Amino acid sequence: MFGEKFKRKYALSDKGVHNTKMGMLWTIVVNLLMMGGMGLLYFMMQSFISTLTENGALPNPWLYVGLTVLFVILSLIVHLLQYHATYGLVYGEVKTMRIGLAERLRRLPLGYFGKRDLADLTETIMGDVNRMEHVWSHVMGYLYGSYVSTAVIAVVLLIYDWRLAIAALWGVPAAFALLFGSRKMAKKNSEISKQAAVKVSDSIQETLENIREIHATNQEARYLSELNEKIDKHEKTLLRGEFATGIFVNAASVIMRLGIATTILVGSALILSGQIDFMLFFMFLLVITRVYAPFDQSLALIAEVFMSEVSANRLMEIYDSPVAEGSNAFQPNGHDIVFDNVCFAYDNEQVLRGVSFTAKEGEVTALVGPSGSGKSTCARLAARLWDITDGSIQVGGVDINSVDPETLLTDYAMVFQDVVLFDDTVMENIRLGKHGATDEEVIAAAKAANCDEFVSKLPDGYHTPIGENGAKLSGGERQRISIARALLKNAPIVLLDEATASLDVENETKVQGALSRLLQNKTVLVIAHRMRTVEAADKIVVLKDGRVAEAGKPEELMQQNGEFAKMVRLQNKSAGWTVA
Repeated sequence: MFGEKFKRKYALSDKGVHNTKMGMLWTIVVNLLMMGGMGLLYFMMQSFISTLTENGALPNPWLYVGLTVLFVILSLIVHLLQYHATYGLVYGEVKTMRIGLAERLRRLPLGYFGKRDLADLTETIMGDVNRMEHVWSHVMGYLYGSYVSTAVIAVVLLIYDWRLAIAALWGVPAAFALLFGSRKMAKKNSEISKQAAVKVSDSIQETLENIREIHATNQEARYLSELNEKIDKHEKTLLRGEFATGIFVNAASVIMRLGIATTILVGSALILSGQIDFMLFFMFLLVITRVYAPFDQSLALIAEVFMSEVSANRLMEIYDSPVAEGSNAFQPNGHDIVFDNVCFAYDNEQVLRGVSFTAKEGEVTALVGPSGSGKSTCARLAARLWDITDGSIQVGGVDINSVDPETLLTDYAMVFQDVVLFDDTVMENIRLGKHGATDEEVIAAAKAANCDEFVSKLPDGYHTPIGENGAKLSGGERQRISIARALLKNAPIVLLDEATASLDVENETKVQGALSRLLQNKTVLVIAHRMRTVEAADKIVVLKDGRVAEAGKPEELMQQNGEFAKMVRLQNKSAGWTVA
């Protein structure tokens, strides 16, 4: 019952399965105790009636008072234990799930995020986990516990009288059969609703990210209209799903409670025929006041269990995605980066085709080429942010695919074109490059990256918050902070992907001078479109259509009059362009 299939079906951890068992156990105890209360009432009534009909002495009232008080105390205790098992423990499972998802996402290769829509991923982490939390806490313990307790009660009732037992309980399996018959429809409605919710989240995210462009092109009305349409569609899918589910749930509830009518009819017939006495009939009347109660909450929410399978599948899809694994030991012989016949495909589209080159330690190797030629892809593959399709990449003679990415990245410092900053101070954003770095080390790296010039003008200097993703800074200032991080880390391998793209000519020259001084004896891989950025490189690798078109020193490539020389001439020509 609680095997691997059960864990996957509800996206539970081993601890979550244990918590479900505890919730189920205490639900069984509560249900049986409540039914025991009906039994206590039955025996009290039987005792009083026997006394009246046989003209005997009245039973000791303190006995029943004592039993009643004991029942109330036990009821309070087991309800508290059930509450803790079904709610308190479950919230710990939610914590485990979210931390587990974060840990899993941390270990996934970057290529996974390129294939997944971020709004969809956010909906999975937040919305799907919330839905599963509600199922874990409000349904599972109650539902499975009610199955068992009702089965126990059914056995007892069948022993007393199988005819009245069937009359009282036939509605329970009939009601659940109706609900399980609607399972496919509920699941389909959930999938449609989830897709509509993701589209709404995607549209909101897109609108916020491009708000300046929307205002600049006077497209506010169109974007708001499209967003309203998506919200309305999501609302309609929710209403349609809730309405369809409500019909089946209410119909099942009515069918289940038809057992009250059949119990009265069958019991009356049996009494009139003299086959049972009134007290047995009275006992069954007491039973049917409680036997359906355990299913009241579960019946109303069982449709949510069906719909939760969609959320569970989305969560398990993350856990099923292969992570980038490897050894925690990384002891390279130097830090030469060697690409050997490397191939890489993205969504079945071949990006690199047999790329081979060597970026030597102590040298600056520049990757140049037209957009889409594979330059940035090479940089990401070199740091194992993505895994190659074929060939090999070695650092100091060690195949990087055999090394755990986090271990590997301790030897890398990276500055990419898309700078990511946090809503924190300048000091802390730079300190990300080296955990535990002193303020003096941070400031030294900032000065080397030419940050001190604009930081000194901020209200609180290096302790000034810079807003979400550095919103209070210009593009060039944000990029210089990113460069300062890389300088602070002082790793033996440095990857610069359009690192100076947002800098003006003056600042670009200053930063290049700082890089030249501080990156000596390191393996430096530079990606740039502007030829003046790489003219001092020790080696240039020209990529075209995912292949190495040519490689060598800048002056050698200029003499060959090939792709590199062509790019230099085109940029020199465009440099003379002016507004007419």
